[in-house]
Amino acid sequence: MAEAFKFDLVSPERLLFSQDVDQVVIPGTEGEMTVLANHAPTMTNIRPGVIVISHGGREDRYVVFGGFADVLPEGCTLLAESAVHVNELNREDLARRIQEAREDVQDAEDHETRTRAEEFLDQLTTLEGAILPA
Repeated sequence: MAEAFKFDLVSPERLLFSQDVDQVVIPGTEGEMTVLANHAPTMTNIRPGVIVISHGGREDRYVVFGGFADVLPEGCTLLAESAVHVNELNREDLARRIQEAREDVQDAEDHETRTRAEEFLDQLTTLEGAILPA
């Protein structure tokens, strides 16, 4: 059995999860990252995606829309711009975010802004395909 460590998932509205866990998979901007106890200190930005928390033989999944994670050997804190348990995900909210991202792509005034907007839109549509049944 894996050694446990403290994991906190915090959104601006509230503390969503805080307990000892076996591992956490987070959607970093450079790719998915599995965090275990005694992980090397790391900070990473978070892209829209799903966090998978393994603890006591269970898994919890949360959808996050950006933020950053602070990983230390004794624990991990993820500060999300917005987060919700997968079972509580509002499909209309996700559709609204995708529509807003499409508008941001259309309204972009320069190449750099358009590229960032297209990347965010791609992340949201990938997230939509991963968590919502066809």
